[in-house]
Amino acid sequence: MRDDALFVARCARGLEPQLATEILQRELGSITAIGHRTVHFRAWRPYDTGVTGLRTADDVFLLGAKGRDIGGRRPSLPELADLVRKAAPERLLHHRTTLVPQATGDVPGVEVSASFLGRRNFNRYDAEDAVGNELAAQLKVPYHPRRTGGAPPPDYAPWRLTLDGTRATLLLRITPRPLHRRPYKQSTVPGSLHPPLAAAMTRLADIGPGHTVLDPCCGAGTLLIEAALAHPEAARYQGYDIDPTALAAARANRTTASLARIRLHRADAGRIPLPDATVDRIVCNPPWGTQVEPKARLAKTPTACWQELSRLLTPQGIAVLLLPTPTPLSPAIEAGLLPTHTQRIHLAGSPRYVVKLERPG
Repeated sequence: MRDDALFVARCARGLEPQLATEILQRELGSITAIGHRTVHFRAWRPYDTGVTGLRTADDVFLLGAKGRDIGGRRPSLPELADLVRKAAPERLLHHRTTLVPQATGDVPGVEVSASFLGRRNFNRYDAEDAVGNELAAQLKVPYHPRRTGGAPPPDYAPWRLTLDGTRATLLLRITPRPLHRRPYKQSTVPGSLHPPLAAAMTRLADIGPGHTVLDPCCGAGTLLIEAALAHPEAARYQGYDIDPTALAAARANRTTASLARIRLHRADAGRIPLPDATVDRIVCNPPWGTQVEPKARLAKTPTACWQELSRLLTPQGIAVLLLPTPTPLSPAIEAGLLPTHTQRIHLAGSPRYVVKLERPG
């Protein structure tokens, strides 16, 4: 493998800047391009297994080949075979074994996932089959078509094809399963956060040594777990939720992640049993009524959320929240919390807003 190994990391739309920053801060490589849900980077150390530990990425791939987008016409599908030949799949599979110890170069089969932007008179399965059949022919292994509806065997090499209107790109996923499928995520509840988004929120919170970190409506515990995994130096992690089912899910995930330092309690998010000005960082996805209905004090007085956050934060405290719209920020400002960073992201096609709040002055 050449010393200028190229990788492509994918993320939720809107998290591209956070993903690029994480790559640079972890000294994994230099950014070569940022596109729709993708960050391309050239590895400084081609065999650095750290690329598989990116927390804000949904997935990470070896770049196989790029070519022109074939357009929207079905007769152009055979052109995708040229992309496979250009990718040199055996070379990529060999490099994958250096990055993931459990991977093997002698794969028993291949599977392909495709996505494209714009209108086409073919579907994703047609594109997948065009690439998958050529990969199978070159590697002399079976191809599992996704159009059958069955899950591919877990040891099949996972390839990805993207058509963005300008370029066709063929990628090989490095890990057996996508990075966003965290091993600790054994239990979920409505409103559970996408782990890479939770990781991005905790990075924005600037958690440091000795900090007390709070999630006043912790749900399944994703934000606290991502924070504790990335920042073990923080002194205390506190999670509260009024729903016993959510707390049970959080405890199950905490146990799987082996994070006993996360303390979980049942309480109303509008009245957290902690003294004033004792929390350094708050990370939270409040129940705004989109996926989870507010309960107790928040149901009666929605602005109680901001009043409680302001009461709990130290003078130098920071809160990072996920909002469905920027509308709730007016009562936050009235409670003495100023937005210092606002970022729009998309999850499952819906816009959300990550907001960082601090005290004035």
